[in-house]
Amino acid sequence: MRPLGHSTFGLAMLVSLALTLGAVGIGAVSYEVTHEALEQQLDHRTATETRALLAEPGSERTAAIASGISRREAIPGPEHLEYLLVDAKGHHLAGQLDAVAPQQTGHAEFLHYHDGRIGQSLTTRLADGATLVVSADRAVLDQTDRHLLLLFTTAFGTMLLLGLGGAWTLGALTRARLRKMDRAALAIIGGDLTHRMPIDGSDSEFDRLSATLNRMLDRIAALMSNLRQVSSDVAHDLRTPLTRLRNRLDEAATGTGEQRDAAIEAATHQADELLEIFAALLRISEVEGLGVRRQFREVALSEALLELADTYKPDAEAGGHSIETDIAPEIRVLGDRRLLIQLAANLFDNALRHTPPGTHIHVALGVEDGIVRLSICDDGPGVPDAARGRLFERFSRAEQSRSSTGHGLGLALVAAIAAAHRGEATLLPGPGFGIAVSLGPTVA
Repeated sequence: MRPLGHSTFGLAMLVSLALTLGAVGIGAVSYEVTHEALEQQLDHRTATETRALLAEPGSERTAAIASGISRREAIPGPEHLEYLLVDAKGHHLAGQLDAVAPQQTGHAEFLHYHDGRIGQSLTTRLADGATLVVSADRAVLDQTDRHLLLLFTTAFGTMLLLGLGGAWTLGALTRARLRKMDRAALAIIGGDLTHRMPIDGSDSEFDRLSATLNRMLDRIAALMSNLRQVSSDVAHDLRTPLTRLRNRLDEAATGTGEQRDAAIEAATHQADELLEIFAALLRISEVEGLGVRRQFREVALSEALLELADTYKPDAEAGGHSIETDIAPEIRVLGDRRLLIQLAANLFDNALRHTPPGTHIHVALGVEDGIVRLSICDDGPGVPDAARGRLFERFSRAEQSRSSTGHGLGLALVAAIAAAHRGEATLLPGPGFGIAVSLGPTVA
């Protein structure tokens, strides 16, 4: 048996019991206050009636009071008071109250009648020793008490039943929703990575939790897809350089003199190229793992981009290109300065390497709707529409770029860095070729 607080039903039951006990406490206080108010009302009635009898006109006080009692008892009424007047020796003088006059004066909460009834009385001693007793039957008070007790008991029972029913219903609904999530999780564990947590559109806590879990699963699925893609791409794209390396080593093994030295140099160059590819792949995997976010600091992006553009301008002019900058001042973001410079450098290299002389390159940095946006575009030939959809994938290269150096990893790293900075990289529409990168909110 689990403790009540360890299940939805138990928690709902505890809340229900707490509310029920609270209602019992309120009921008990209400009952006590009501009971006391009714008793005070009876005391007030007897006190008022006693004062009225003592104020009866007449020279003989006891006789005047007896006459007043007779007149009052002659008036019929379901809730009339009862009276008793006895002399100093206890002889009955007036009144129909069937009880023994109390020895103590003042209010008495319980006066027992001979017929079994109980009254609430006020006893007054007169100057001649006579005793006046005015009593109100407590039957109405007792009946009100019984009604209150019945009302509170019914309310307590109803609240307890409603609490039990509500706890069971809440527990059943919660368990049903959790069972759906559990089945979805078991399906994912079983290998169906396309399965997702159920969402019914109610925007409830369960819906929001399911949406968060689904985003997590989408992220995991994307990483798994990237892993499969990387495995496939590595096996496919590294086959050629590895074959070349094997051929160079064979030539070195069978060659002599200058031929062997040339083969060894070519093999070394091929090995360096492979190491460069693996270093780039490891860098992309590191950035995609989002561990770099732990080193994020405030970066003066405007200054860094201006410095980088100035660095590339001599190479651009030497190749017949021109660079124009439109960089808003004092833009700061939270990120990794080295990665952000790497991102912009990859875009500069891409524009300079794959466009003919005379191409104009435009660099823009600004803030739109609180989001920092960087774009580097050119008016070169662009890329075919068929190749645009895969440019951010590893080892993906447009057909006209295959004659130039590179491994098709630059834009993949750009996309990974943008995602690590809570943004994304997108292709700009033609003519020409351009990349737009969002880098998250600006830092004030």
